Amino acid sequence: MQRAIIYILCLLISVFIGVDSSMSLNEAGNLNDCIISTNCARVEWSYKKSKDAFKKLVDIASSLPRVNVVESNNNYWHGIVRSLIFRFPDDLEILHIPGKNMIQVRSASRIGLGDLGVNQKRINKLHSALQELL
Repeated sequence: MQRAIIYILCLLISVFIGVDSSMSLNEAGNLNDCIISTNCARVEWSYKKSKDAFKKLVDIASSLPRVNVVESNNNYWHGIVRSLIFRFPDDLEILHIPGKNMIQVRSASRIGLGDLGVNQKRINKLHSALQELL
């Protein structure tokens, strides 16, 4: 019971105080690793034509329901995807690393310690949709 009360209080504090939406790259120029593995997923994919794959993936991500694009440039895209009912925000990032022909994707919940697998499912759906276009 105490654990549930603490969880709800933390959730309410996060909702009212908010969380910094600015995401950044780590020192190596990659997307940050997941700090909490139960509410975040991060993957890397290699493509021979990674620039084309990146553009298509950005188009797919931009068309997701309830997405708000925060930043978009030649090699980086960041959007906030909100859940259907409670409108919880998840950060979705896509990074193109041209020198390695690599694309990194990170999806992380801003609120809570778990996401019921939502972020991994989102990444899996993005990957499936991209595979259909390539």
